[in-house]
Amino acid sequence: MAGLTNWAGNHAYAAARLHEPRSVEQLQEIARKASFVRAVGSRHSFNDIADTTGDLVSLHRMPRRFELDEAAGTVTVDGGVSYGVIGAPLDAAGYALNSLASLPHISVAGSCATATHGSGDRVANLSTAVSAMEVVTADGEITIFERDRDPDLFDGVVVSVGALGIVTSLTLDLQPTFRMRQDVYRDLPLEMVAARLDEITASADSVSLFTEWRHPAFEQVWLKRRVPDGSSFEPPHEFFGATIATVPMHPIRGMSAAACTPQLGVAGPWHERLPHFKMDHTPSSGAELQSEYLVPRRHAVDALLAIHAVRNRFAARLQVCEVRTIAADPLWMSTAFGRDSVAFHFTWLPDWDGLRGVLPIIEAALAPFEPRPHWGKLFTMSPAAVQTRYEKLPAFTALIERVDPSGKFRNAFVNRYVFGE
Repeated sequence: MAGLTNWAGNHAYAAARLHEPRSVEQLQEIARKASFVRAVGSRHSFNDIADTTGDLVSLHRMPRRFELDEAAGTVTVDGGVSYGVIGAPLDAAGYALNSLASLPHISVAGSCATATHGSGDRVANLSTAVSAMEVVTADGEITIFERDRDPDLFDGVVVSVGALGIVTSLTLDLQPTFRMRQDVYRDLPLEMVAARLDEITASADSVSLFTEWRHPAFEQVWLKRRVPDGSSFEPPHEFFGATIATVPMHPIRGMSAAACTPQLGVAGPWHERLPHFKMDHTPSSGAELQSEYLVPRRHAVDALLAIHAVRNRFAARLQVCEVRTIAADPLWMSTAFGRDSVAFHFTWLPDWDGLRGVLPIIEAALAPFEPRPHWGKLFTMSPAAVQTRYEKLPAFTALIERVDPSGKFRNAFVNRYVFGE
């Protein structure tokens, strides 16, 4: 299957065939006949997590689903849809999701399967909103998993790294719609972050700290706050030593802020403020590689200082690094399972050969703090090291073997990092 790559262009898919079914029935037949099969979403993963040597399936031609259940406070959407597509109709109906990722372009199913997240001291990752899933399993049949019906099993199903089947629909918890504002501050000293991190991250619903790791400072701080009706909030000119920005900013130096969601305190719908980037623009820099590591919140400052200590060994390859918090969750294979966390997200120059030698430096610096790498981004941690981070891994492998006894949905990535083969 020549020519198909991921979003960044750093991974060429090795699958023998690509299918684009137009119905659930077609998808069931593909799954039934395939020896090995995987689903590919928005192709925003930076490694081989979605690849296979067999059949690759894209759901982008499948019928869209958007079914509100106002009594239950949920919406059911199809497995191929992106967050950017469902935000506006949810808002128009008076509803919202609790969180979104930085990029609205990513698919709902893929984001939940890899424990992708937004940010906030009280905000858990995107997959925690899932209350039910319909999955085409190895025999081509549809299996329904529901949180209320089997909560213990469900905690193992949602963050599946694609190993249980192909998700055809997800039911997401909703809340009443809300408006947000976004204020950006410039030049927050590192020493202030180290001394008062808890106060800083508690100052808004979502707080993102951006640094190039070239100086002992965070060049930008993005604060996303809900705006209650009738609110007359005005942000202070200074924020822990940083000063408020008077023009819109892009997290990456030299890039146009036109791609970013509105700032300067202009209130707007939740789905146009929670992401950093607009749906109709190229997100981030567009030419990049990404890595991300989550450490327990209790280690946040020590981990921050450990990365700062080795910054001169990697900063030349970095576009920007974002630091943000995520609340703990109960999902077995989530990077925030069982622990409030702090994420260190690195946006790199698109040079894997150079980056391959840099990641071990960062991983060594973070090693004392139990880092968990994002499933869909680049890392060089050994499979054994990754496996030790997940206490529910034996239960998860048993679940895979029960749902997919022939290993139809397993691939090289799952065999390495989940089964240790």
